[in-house]
Amino acid sequence: MKAVILGATRGMGRSLSRLFAENGHDVFLLGIGEEELQASATDVKERAGGVQSSVRVGYAVCDLEHPETFAPALDAAAQELGGIDTVVVTAGLFATQERLEQDLEFTRRMLTVNFAHTVLFCEHARTRLLAQGGGTLCAFSSVAGDRGRKPVVLYGSSKAGLSAYLEGLDHKFRSQGLVTVCVKPGFVKTGMTEGLPTPPFAGTPDQVARDVLVAIEKKKPMLYTPFMWRWVMLVIRNLPRMVMRKLGF
Repeated sequence: MKAVILGATRGMGRSLSRLFAENGHDVFLLGIGEEELQASATDVKERAGGVQSSVRVGYAVCDLEHPETFAPALDAAAQELGGIDTVVVTAGLFATQERLEQDLEFTRRMLTVNFAHTVLFCEHARTRLLAQGGGTLCAFSSVAGDRGRKPVVLYGSSKAGLSAYLEGLDHKFRSQGLVTVCVKPGFVKTGMTEGLPTPPFAGTPDQVARDVLVAIEKKKPMLYTPFMWRWVMLVIRNLPRMVMRKLGF
């Protein structure tokens, strides 16, 4: 594969970048910090076998808060890798429901980044992939978007919109060669969730990365990871509204 990963310098994106390279795939890292990108690219290259490796690794700045960076970043990736066949979006913003209720400016930023600007980036990627006959577009949503819940009213709404968009893409463009993979992680131990109580079935970035690579290879339209969250959310989606009002989950 010739993969572009947005959010490649941290958490699940960084683990996925490493795993792609270790498995012999070319990788182009996108993120917001030049120095952090350079360090991550060096790390990924070393994991692929160092300077002697045939795996190509590149990077460019791309910020989901600044849509003007989207096209130039994808142009740089295509030039460096000699084309693109896989685009993965792991980047996004998160805060607790309590903070979001108290800081409406950050809420505006989060809603914009997690939904509107992520969709715009995906549209840039979709257009490019379809123009060359197809490819894979994989984006990270969340189990938080499966049902309106008290602890994630605002964050969950941003992910619900993204999940609906990705499902629509799959329905419309799969026959034209675009494979859309919607990743729905449960609680994952990353810097984003540091300090929060760890629930059962919590995952790690490396575990999620392995699951995502398999889902991409098998062209699965949706992935719950860790897998147990598939069954947890099946129950939650089917609980009556009167029960949901009483739960703190």
